[in-house]
Amino acid sequence: MTEGTNMTDNDYETTKEMVAAEPAEETPIKSFEKRPDEVEENNENGGSNGTIQEQVPVTVEEPEFVHPEGGWGWVVMLAAMWCNGAVFGIQNAFGILFMSLLKEFGSADDADLRFKTAWVGSLSMGMIFFCSPIVSVFTDLLGCRVTAVGGAAVGLVGLLASSFVTSLGPMYFTYGIVFATGCSFAYQPSLVILGHYFKKRLGLVNGIVTAGSSAFTVTLPFLLSGLLEKVGLQNTMRILSILMFILMLAGLTYTPLLPKPVNSNKPGSRCPPMSKVFNVSIWKSLGYRIWVFGIPAALYGYFVPYVHLMKHVEERFGEDANKEVLLMCIGVTSGVGRLIFGQVADYVHGVNKVYLQVSSFMVIGVMSMMIPLCHVFGGLIAVCLLMGLFDGCFICIMAPIAFELVGSQNVSQAIGFLLGMMSVPMTVGPPIAGFLRDRLGSYDVAFYLAGIPPIVGGAVLCLIPWVEARRIRREQEAATDGTQEQMLKYKRDSGGQGDALAAKTADPNSVI
Repeated sequence: MTEGTNMTDNDYETTKEMVAAEPAEETPIKSFEKRPDEVEENNENGGSNGTIQEQVPVTVEEPEFVHPEGGWGWVVMLAAMWCNGAVFGIQNAFGILFMSLLKEFGSADDADLRFKTAWVGSLSMGMIFFCSPIVSVFTDLLGCRVTAVGGAAVGLVGLLASSFVTSLGPMYFTYGIVFATGCSFAYQPSLVILGHYFKKRLGLVNGIVTAGSSAFTVTLPFLLSGLLEKVGLQNTMRILSILMFILMLAGLTYTPLLPKPVNSNKPGSRCPPMSKVFNVSIWKSLGYRIWVFGIPAALYGYFVPYVHLMKHVEERFGEDANKEVLLMCIGVTSGVGRLIFGQVADYVHGVNKVYLQVSSFMVIGVMSMMIPLCHVFGGLIAVCLLMGLFDGCFICIMAPIAFELVGSQNVSQAIGFLLGMMSVPMTVGPPIAGFLRDRLGSYDVAFYLAGIPPIVGGAVLCLIPWVEARRIRREQEAATDGTQEQMLKYKRDSGGQGDALAAKTADPNSVI
């Protein structure tokens, strides 16, 4: 009931019928008495005294979720850090296993030996990313804890099985598929669960977590070299299985905190709706579509140094060259980069974080092209230091960018689809480099070509901030136009009382 509106007897009776017809449990009712002047006015027009029940819808909003920014989250962070270290530490140290596989299963008469052997590591890295869209669905349906623990168990079985094979063929399946699939299911929940505990510190925490793989990348090459020399390839893989067992225990700490979205299942239906299983709404964002295609375009040469750099150093500087130092340099500076750029990302507004990834890809591309030009071992160390620093930058801000583009409720499948798209370039890059080495007799051309995709992909990512700024501007304009149109419509419908209503609404003491 607005102030100054007259009511006849018929009007009042109609109002009472409308009030009685409304279910009380659906719409909260607020009751307020009329002022004496309104009561007198209604009496003059045939109204009656008393209290009028007037319906005022009350919107009950759920309290906004507040991230703990610590507490148990620090334990979860350490568990996720172990996950990143165990999964990608083993993957990044494959260059050491690669040389052992060449000696264990290779033949001097095989012209395509490096090409065939590189597929073991490439399949493993590719499957980790290829399974990610499926992992994101399981994470949404089963939760981070169940998905991570189950994945670690599968990875443990795959790594143990790899220790019993005696040829490359079975190794493709046990190490390249089973072990990698388990790693994929264990890895992705470690990214998603951090968003349950941190928001303001998410960039820093992601930097610390992803630094876990750097710590393992620094130490594992020396550990693997010693183990391979003393106990052999099979027993080395059995020892690595211990890392996966600890990863199972780490996954038990993933306690979810974010409120679950409202369940829209039909009564009696146990199956979630397809929109829950496959979240297609994230693809409506043009910025996300550019991101999810631009990053894979940049990664065709990304994994080549991790697989072939050790063999390249051995061929150029001799078998006595301390090649493990290069992986250590990449690992150390990658960890430093994740900590530094993770902190920097917390101070970079919105999707402008993408510019950090752009700079990372540009430097990585140039450094890849510099590898064949280094005829002094010290120069190669400098290249690896820079490459590792910006590799850390690229890795640590993937999750924060995903949160900015699609929001916290959609981030699981957003990351999953991205990692799935990354599987193709991560898989085909190293075998192509091995093929070029077998045919051309050196790795020079392979490293030159590996530097081109990061530069091209980085240029594509530059479009995202512009696209997102245009989207936000259009939404603001649409909201402004919609508000003005509603005000004009109400003014027409209210018979000229819209201005008075607007003034009254602006009054904090108004009951409207």
